[in-house]
Amino acid sequence: MLPQILPMTRALIIANCVVFLLGMVISPVAQAPFALWPIPLNIAEPTYSFLPWQLLTAGFMHGSFLHLAFNMLALWMFGSALEAVWGERRFLTYFLVCVVGGNLCQLALVTWMGLDIPTVGASGGVYGLLLGFGMLFPNQRMIIFPIPMEIRARTLVIIYGALAVFYAVTGSQAGVAHLAHLGGMIFGYLLIRYWRGQPPFGKRRPPPPRMRIVK
Repeated sequence: MLPQILPMTRALIIANCVVFLLGMVISPVAQAPFALWPIPLNIAEPTYSFLPWQLLTAGFMHGSFLHLAFNMLALWMFGSALEAVWGERRFLTYFLVCVVGGNLCQLALVTWMGLDIPTVGASGGVYGLLLGFGMLFPNQRMIIFPIPMEIRARTLVIIYGALAVFYAVTGSQAGVAHLAHLGGMIFGYLLIRYWRGQPPFGKRRPPPPRMRIVK
């Protein structure tokens, strides 16, 4: 059963849908400055150049209806569960950090490769939500297409993370920002550890003393 859509999750879904609908009536030239473009270090005549706000705005833009639909379904499934635990403010902070973190990783890649192509999509944030769900509910069983069986959330995170690493390293699935996916998971993992006060942001707590049995 799908979870109830909580207020901040609903607001993010609406925002993404509104931006997508606006993109259908606004010219591509007007939209282009809000997509994520590389820093033109190795590009002689770049189409557009990187601007700081693109790290955020690109996360609310999508290239097709299916792209939007899959991301919003995942946002609904994982976002509401996390919002119920964290509350609206912390959930929004987490999602935006994952979006920006994923786009930072993708920006580094396309700049280093000298590619003059834009990146759009909320996938960095969505993969961050998947990671967060797996950390908070590791033993929750679910069925996710195309896996035809129940699978633990922790296992699902490992599978998707491994696929993101494989595709990012091999480049065998062109046209998909796999490093943004991986970056969203990495930034989400670090933020959760920061909130928990765990290394590298806090001292490791010593194990509790063992009880001695006195006969």
